[in-house]
Amino acid sequence: MEKNSKPNEPIVTHIFTADPSAHVFEGKLYIYPSHDLDHNEPSNDNGDQYKMEDYHVLSMDDVNAPCVDHGEVLHLRDIPWASKQLWAPDTAYKNNTYYLYFPARDKDGIFRIGVATSSNPAGPFTPEENYIPGSFSIDPAVLVDDDERAFVYFGGLWGGQLEKWQTSTFNPDAEGPAPTEPAIGPRVAELNDDMLTFKGEPLEISIIDEEGNTILAGDEDRRYFEGPWVHKYNGLYYLSYSTGTTHKIVYAVSENPQGPFVFKGTILTPVIGWTTHHSIVQFKDKWYLFYHDCSLSDGVDHKRSVKYTELKYNEDGTIQTIDPYGADK
Repeated sequence: MEKNSKPNEPIVTHIFTADPSAHVFEGKLYIYPSHDLDHNEPSNDNGDQYKMEDYHVLSMDDVNAPCVDHGEVLHLRDIPWASKQLWAPDTAYKNNTYYLYFPARDKDGIFRIGVATSSNPAGPFTPEENYIPGSFSIDPAVLVDDDERAFVYFGGLWGGQLEKWQTSTFNPDAEGPAPTEPAIGPRVAELNDDMLTFKGEPLEISIIDEEGNTILAGDEDRRYFEGPWVHKYNGLYYLSYSTGTTHKIVYAVSENPQGPFVFKGTILTPVIGWTTHHSIVQFKDKWYLFYHDCSLSDGVDHKRSVKYTELKYNEDGTIQTIDPYGADK
């Protein structure tokens, strides 16, 4: 019997998991993480150490219940267009179907976003023959809005190749903007009703400060790096993301799912390990932050473990900053 889950402790310990996308489906929590391989190769800024080859689905009847591993639901070998690196995924429900969105490198080494489908939130998932036309980079996160419109948010710098897409085509030699120039924003694309294709070209999201100024590339405490997530609270859209080099989860708010988003503050202070990646979900009248760190592997960056903690709002709609290793602030 699996042990009961506890806040700020790994929800599973028999495998390494990261990048958790948490949803409530069929009355229980389902978590869609990436699956870190247990290897000892060196790390680099391109992310070659993140060699993930498959996805597992996890579920919990309640936050304090044991976490169930439903096993491998999709493997690299089953995806015709992909060559390697099944990084952070997400799942959405529409059309009586569960859609698993995932990044992987195509045969040319360029990150694309693929889709796999299932009739069961626990999988297994059957991949489409090709990636989403017009898709690129990493970290897809899908919001199915109250009006059933669906948006996918994506993009990551460095190994995620986002700075290579500043024009409409992939430029392998492109570099990011200078520190005094506007930061590169995440991308958003509305999905067609089939949930398999974009309605139009992906748009760049603008993240601005309270005065309306665009966040600059040198502002590493606030600028976008990777790991977007969008949830709704009291009718507003909350875009949260990783700052990468400063290892924080921060957020910005908008009245429009496509932005612009106004920067508000920090949700999660740095965790053990280089990466930080999360999701936010409401379950039984409380809100939860799912995240990962490297505590189970004593700090090895590519051997991570998914955890959760309660997330709380202030009366003005701002989110209280969480220190995962101490008292909530």
